[in-house]
Amino acid sequence: MIHILTTGGTIEGLDYEDEKDITKSNVTIKDFLLNANVNLEFTIENIFRKDSRAIDEDDLKILAKKVKSSKASKILITHGTYTMEDTAKYIGKLNLNKTIVLVGSFILGSSAETDAPFNLGYAICSLQFLKPDVYVAMNGQVFHWTNVRKNIVLNKFERNDQ
Repeated sequence: MIHILTTGGTIEGLDYEDEKDITKSNVTIKDFLLNANVNLEFTIENIFRKDSRAIDEDDLKILAKKVKSSKASKILITHGTYTMEDTAKYIGKLNLNKTIVLVGSFILGSSAETDAPFNLGYAICSLQFLKPDVYVAMNGQVFHWTNVRKNIVLNKFERNDQ
């Protein structure tokens, strides 16, 4: 079974003006999975709905507690891309014996041109084959938590050693 923890972000079609003004979305992670006819056991738990730039230390503690207490050994975290690598590092340093993949999208999940379904499917596939540790899966690549950064100029994730 895969335990999916949602934290908000563009992948859920949420557009943020500030912490109080969130544009409503007509898509959910569950919608993406049902539309793709995903045939594996999963549970979805909403942790919070935030722009990742607004995620603070208390939010990270809550997320880490959820990951630790989950009975699942495979956990997918949907996350905004702005601070995804920071959250991956935070959770990676906990040395949990679980396979954890963070995923997001660069284009709103509610947009016709979104990369959300591809990234979500790729992350779920990766989660099934990776060894226990923490990873970021974005746009057809998997990055270990110790070797990932977001290139804001090119709007993509890359390895630190590139």
